[in-house]
Amino acid sequence: MSLFNRNRKGGEKAEMSFIEHLDVLRGHLFKSAIAVVAGAIVMAIYSNAIIKHVLMGPTHPDFPTYKILCRLSDRLGLGERFCMTHIKVQMQSTAVSAQFNVYFNILLIGGFILAFPYVFHQFWRFTKPALTPKELKNTRGVIFWVSVLFFLGVLFGYFVIAPYTINFFANFSIDDNIENRWTIASYFNTIIPLILGSGLAFQLPLVMYFLAKVGVVSAKYLRRVRKYALLIMLILAGIITPPDMLSQIVCTIPLMLLYEISIMLCKKVEKKEKEAEAEWQ
Repeated sequence: MSLFNRNRKGGEKAEMSFIEHLDVLRGHLFKSAIAVVAGAIVMAIYSNAIIKHVLMGPTHPDFPTYKILCRLSDRLGLGERFCMTHIKVQMQSTAVSAQFNVYFNILLIGGFILAFPYVFHQFWRFTKPALTPKELKNTRGVIFWVSVLFFLGVLFGYFVIAPYTINFFANFSIDDNIENRWTIASYFNTIIPLILGSGLAFQLPLVMYFLAKVGVVSAKYLRRVRKYALLIMLILAGIITPPDMLSQIVCTIPLMLLYEISIMLCKKVEKKEKEAEAEWQ
């Protein structure tokens, strides 16, 4: 039994076998892999600048986020309360191939981030034949919005989540005699999931939109659990940020905005469905 219908010769739609589906999927995966490799090559060309100024950026006192917070603290008359100028940590490599493995992972993940719009485009082309004309109409522009939200999430993770996390752990110590010496693997294994996770977290509005389309969630339900969602976001912000209210607000506001956008999209879906039902009746 087939999953999708594909156009064949003469414009007729014929069912595809499971093996044919695997063959089509393999083609899309191969094209996606080529795009990721191309992105990795670009990363390799500029690897020195990317590693030194971008990935290692949150460990530098002159990181843009630290400067902005310090200026904001000064304008609010709070002195250096929100300044993050003391990064008490040193990097080390404790394995023979540690730096090579980290370098390879950086190229691969960076290549995926650069190629994300094309990778999602290939995924969309594979799933598109399974959708009805009405569903296709409702998902118009999905590649653009998924890509925009992903890159906004990546930027939010890099400029907000990552520096707060690195600064907190760099200055956290249970005893003055203990010095923070991180391995490069542990450092990159900490910030990269935060950045990618933020990119995926910013897909929340679109995920809720499609869940509303299939009737899994509703705007009423999201409003009812809003206080629990806010509590979870505040707890997460409290874990990854320094123990002050401003830092938690900076991390929580964008997530709550995404949640409110999700509610608005669900309301829009429900309104269209009611209009369509009334028209049909």
